[in-house]
Amino acid sequence: MLLILLWSGAALAQSGGTSVVVTERTRAELLAHAPEGLDPGKPVWVGLQLAHQPEWHSYWKNSGDSGLPTKLEWKLPAGVVAGEIAWPTPSKHPIGTLINYGYEHTVLLQVPLTITPEFRPSRLAGALEVRLKAHWLVCREMCIPEEGEFSLAIPAKSSTAVHGPIFQSSFAAQPKPLTGQATAAIDGNALQLRVSGLPAGLRGKPLEFFPETPEVIETSAQWSQAWDGQVWTAQIPLSPQRSKSPDVMPIVLTQGNAGWSIDARVQGTWPAGAAPVAVSPALQEALRNNVAAAAAESGAGLTFTAALLGALLGGLMLNLMPCVFPVLAIKVVGFTQHGSDQQARRLDGAAYSAGVIASFAALGLLVVALRGAGEQLGWGFQLQMPGVVAALAVLFTLIGLNLAGVFEVRQLIPTRLASMQSSHPVLNAFLSGVLAVVVASPCTAPFMGAALGFAVGLPAAQALLIFATLGVGMALPYLIASGAPAVARLLPRPGEWMVIFRKLMAYPMFAAVVWLLWVLAQQSGIDAAGALLVVLIATSMLAWSLGLSSRARVIVGLIAVAWTAGFAWLLAGQIVAARQPQAVAANDGAWQAWEPGRVEQLLASGRPVFVDFTAAWCVTCQYNKKTVLEKPEVLADLAARNVALLRADWTLRDPAITAALAALGRSGVPLYVLYIGNAAPRILSEILSPSELREALAAVPLASSPTAERLLTLRSAIAP
Repeated sequence: MLLILLWSGAALAQSGGTSVVVTERTRAELLAHAPEGLDPGKPVWVGLQLAHQPEWHSYWKNSGDSGLPTKLEWKLPAGVVAGEIAWPTPSKHPIGTLINYGYEHTVLLQVPLTITPEFRPSRLAGALEVRLKAHWLVCREMCIPEEGEFSLAIPAKSSTAVHGPIFQSSFAAQPKPLTGQATAAIDGNALQLRVSGLPAGLRGKPLEFFPETPEVIETSAQWSQAWDGQVWTAQIPLSPQRSKSPDVMPIVLTQGNAGWSIDARVQGTWPAGAAPVAVSPALQEALRNNVAAAAAESGAGLTFTAALLGALLGGLMLNLMPCVFPVLAIKVVGFTQHGSDQQARRLDGAAYSAGVIASFAALGLLVVALRGAGEQLGWGFQLQMPGVVAALAVLFTLIGLNLAGVFEVRQLIPTRLASMQSSHPVLNAFLSGVLAVVVASPCTAPFMGAALGFAVGLPAAQALLIFATLGVGMALPYLIASGAPAVARLLPRPGEWMVIFRKLMAYPMFAAVVWLLWVLAQQSGIDAAGALLVVLIATSMLAWSLGLSSRARVIVGLIAVAWTAGFAWLLAGQIVAARQPQAVAANDGAWQAWEPGRVEQLLASGRPVFVDFTAAWCVTCQYNKKTVLEKPEVLADLAARNVALLRADWTLRDPAITAALAALGRSGVPLYVLYIGNAAPRILSEILSPSELREALAAVPLASSPTAERLLTLRSAIAP
């Protein structure tokens, strides 16, 4: 039942038509935007979104001194034509003495599609099948060529606008056309530029210059600019290796994040040029060294032996995490049922341990396999799927009702299977171990985060060994207790109390259902949580009907099934309609939403930064939030030092946050990171305490301002 529910929930949550390729440096995803459908003449856009790891960048249409622009090769059905890339405004990236033009953080390279009357959607899917083969180059101190093949199905009968904000942001990031005039006069070995029609607010301000035509100017050479009234002028040296002599030079001028484009008419005669060079010598040297450098970089940090030890300790501590509390009810009931039968307890402990270890190994195998296929996953990824959260809520409701005595499992299964369960009670213990791992996965215990982050970058065999060691650590206390005679002597004799105790243990299960309902509300909205609540009521009625007489059981069962099916369909619609992250956790007072590049921007402005990587389904995260991060004295300490507070909400799957976690050597939440200037990021414990946070803040000087002084006074007044 558990496997069926999880499989159906995962299938529901993953329904969609995007294609993703993930490497150690970038995450590439093919997106579509058809807000008015696929009728001829309607706007249809597709685009490749590149999310870069910190300090890595890809290239503009003119890459500058070195590099290569991203290349997109489309395969489209008859009647659909792809246009040119609508390149966003670039920025300059110096590497040594070279200057390159490109993009950091996240960029969308979007392309318009023209739908003609000749287009016919595929008969099977009723959709526009888009296929793309992309090549891009990413560089930091080294350059690594990457590529990927993508496919996407755009529904023909409905609009596609789930990624509308991303496309709108990319539209806004493109250079705005100027209505003025521009000339590029050739003066010896330099270009004399004159541009009119720029906004009045730019007058007197320095601008950045980007020529769209490569291999014309000396990109890294010194150049000068000035304002002649309303006209911007510049003198830019020509490249000694110039291989092109255009009559018109499209150029882009930028100031901050804003850009303007215009075509400059070339005046004069070009001097003799050099033969074109396919790839610059600097790029050739970088490409030769990339593989060795990448291998050396990935091997730094944690050793395999230390990772195994961390996995064992982390698994042990998982038993203390609040995520595991609901399953403790099943474990304790299992202990009491055996009474003084030592052999039965040993079998129970061995079967439970086998279930835990096998589940960790299977989960590790799934993560390794999906990573190898290009997916970017982290610890607890299944609870980022609203369908899985809903399925677990149904499962926990059934378990709670079973513990409360509303129904017995033998009523759900054929007599032959029921008798087999009675003959082999170890199966229950094994499955309780499986359930313990499913429920424990949202928690990251101390020592466990680094081990998991290290494991996902290892070869498959070593990664699976670390996952299995986590299972050994989690199962070890129960295995020891089941084989220790002293534990048997502490247990009371069997009697009526066992029935009462079993029913009492139903309430931790119901509490877990309340938690899962809250998580689903954070992910998909209150309407989805309400629909799930009705499904749970109908499921409870169905379970209750199993104890009725035959005729009443059929009538009530049919009503409950129809009720469940109807609201389950409504719930599925709510989940699919709300697949975008809600990011509610970022809107708490002084906290800002984390986004790629935001930490670097704040550090460049001179502010220290504290980042809370969290998720609604992470119970430990919520505990730390209530006991530490919402304390007035802690917030006063942070404000007094002018620390910027960022919250990265991982409640729903967010590849950018997953990549940021991986860059910090982690694969799950909670994670707390303090950034101070150019120092290495300081990672705090998963179980956060005010004293540990204050100790880390001791390295941050107090801000010298009247506001900071008032905050410090407030801190002294409310501190114990």
